[in-house]
Amino acid sequence: MQESQNIEWKEIWKDEYLKWICGFANASGGKIFIGKNDKGEIVGVKNSKKLLEDLPNKIQNHLGILCDVFLHKENHKSYIEIDIKPYEVPISYQGKYYYRSGSTKQELKGNILNNFLLKKAGKTWDDIIEPKANIDDIDLQTIETFINSASKSNRMPYIKDEINIKVILDNLLLLENNRLKRAAVLLFGKNPVRFYINAFIKIGRFGKTSDDLLFQEIVEGNIFELADKTLDILDKKFLISQISYEGLHRVEKWEYPYNAIRETIINAIVHRDYMGAPIQISVYDDKIIVWNEGTLPDNLTIEDLKGPHSSRPHNPILASVFFKGGLIEAWGRGTVKIINECVNAGLPEPTIETAFGGIQVTLFKNFLDKTKLIELGLNERQIKAVEYLKKNKRITNKDYQKLNNISRETATNDLRKLVELKIIAPSGSKGAGAYYTLK
Repeated sequence: MQESQNIEWKEIWKDEYLKWICGFANASGGKIFIGKNDKGEIVGVKNSKKLLEDLPNKIQNHLGILCDVFLHKENHKSYIEIDIKPYEVPISYQGKYYYRSGSTKQELKGNILNNFLLKKAGKTWDDIIEPKANIDDIDLQTIETFINSASKSNRMPYIKDEINIKVILDNLLLLENNRLKRAAVLLFGKNPVRFYINAFIKIGRFGKTSDDLLFQEIVEGNIFELADKTLDILDKKFLISQISYEGLHRVEKWEYPYNAIRETIINAIVHRDYMGAPIQISVYDDKIIVWNEGTLPDNLTIEDLKGPHSSRPHNPILASVFFKGGLIEAWGRGTVKIINECVNAGLPEPTIETAFGGIQVTLFKNFLDKTKLIELGLNERQIKAVEYLKKNKRITNKDYQKLNNISRETATNDLRKLVELKIIAPSGSKGAGAYYTLK
């Protein structure tokens, strides 16, 4: 047996370990062994019989819970086992709440404590009544837009015939006792920042570093408007669109896949902690970073987000309404779609990570355009090969010779330089099976 998320070893009993018991009870339960060192070796404990009698009463008096306490003997040494079950209600010790996370005990404070208490009560932040809001705070144009979208998505086809706003909101679980919930204000409110000061998106254009802010924009509105407004501002002020023509038609192509950016923004809107900082979008020459405050659900890891996973949104009512309105196509597939959109466009795989108390998604721009390649000192043959690789995914020495009508020796030298510049990578095979791919 090893010390882990559910097991703690202590050589002697101290009353401060009631905090550990509190943390286990608030999490998934666990065991504390008194009389074992930090390697799990039995060192024995004095007054074990007295502890066996005192601990259950001490735990009940200070925490208000019941725990099983056992006395064990091994090799003539006694040790105590305290078995703590998880509790559905929040447990406090001296007015403070503790939680077992990994192998550490944490005191819960601020927004984290608020979310913990809501969860124990079977509620989420977006499911709480907003006492300061009334039906006059709802934007009728946004309701109408949602009705059209929900009808078109065929997820709420019957809604197109409903004219009573309160009936619509009630069907979307946005009313309780005829009063608006927080989710209603965020989704359909005329001005949500009146109620939640950080319910906006901040966009910044940076130079080489995060200290070099060139200009910024603030995007406000209800969250149905936020995604469209943000995408529009990114397009007009922050990103450069590549322009081409198909016949007489002008075609503009984004630096990043449009659907990847849209999905990233919607994910941030749905999953963010609205009592925390605003969503922040940082645009650089070579990447775009989207950050939102919040944490992953228990038992869900960053690695899980890269494949199909269960959907456990931080704000389930917001997510449900977005789904019914056709803004979310499938449950638990947003991050997978972001990755696939970028990879299919020939861009590097985006990174998803925890950072600064939130979740951060970074999309990388393909810098292998002709201007950048010339700056790196590539000749026309090498540039032609990079363009070939973008379409064909791999190239052999023979392909390179044929593409440029050159000797094998010249092809080998050109390819070696591309490898040194980390633009391409060799397959590792030798002889006829050798090939190169974009790095």
